[in-house]
Amino acid sequence: MSCWARLMYRALAWKEKQRAGASAGVRPSAEAESGSTHLKTGQRGETLAYWYLRQAGYRVIARNKRLGTRAGELDLIAWDGPILAFVEVKTRTSAVAGPPEAALKREQQKRIIRGAREYLRRLPGVRPSYRFDVASVFWTQGSGFQVRLIKDAFKDRS
Repeated sequence: MSCWARLMYRALAWKEKQRAGASAGVRPSAEAESGSTHLKTGQRGETLAYWYLRQAGYRVIARNKRLGTRAGELDLIAWDGPILAFVEVKTRTSAVAGPPEAALKREQQKRIIRGAREYLRRLPGVRPSYRFDVASVFWTQGSGFQVRLIKDAFKDRS
């Protein structure tokens, strides 16, 4: 585990906690989140997830990897020891619709699987063992964003 990654994750978590405190305990509402604000929230979530994975020992090799129109985008691709993990990041600022990982519907899972297959097809040599993880990033009052990693969240049923 990298000391640098642990330090970066803690600094970002601290920054989010300060941001939460600066808003005087007012949670950003889902309704108020629109356009660029929504995208910024997603970017903040992905950055936190990136550093969370790094401090957890993952070796991140790609971020926001686009593999064609049908495959869409893979949020994070990382090695967790000998396993290649395709990590989908879900960020939410409200519990109204449930936990962030609940937003990962079957159609999106299929898109991620297509992207992973395309990525694996392009790799030279032997196809590695792989899995699909979800980094669930959620805003809590007083703490800012928190990250929870769900390993092997769904399967490639081919």
